[in-house]
Amino acid sequence: MKVAEIRKLKTAELATETTKLREEIAEMRRRVHMGEVTNVRTLRNKRKDLARMLTVLTEQLAKETV
Repeated sequence: MKVAEIRKLKTAELATETTKLREEIAEMRRRVHMGEVTNVRTLRNKRKDLARMLTVLTEQLAKETV
């Protein structure tokens, strides 16, 4: 996901998306470890997406508390 797309999401939507993404990453790690998935780049991209979402979520929460 692009940062512009992430910024359009509401705080609650971002929270649910981050939990979904964390579950996907855990599943991908398991599959890579078992040898079912050989393309590790998708796992790397999902981790970067999660970092972007968490960054935007933190920014939004900081704005709400101010």
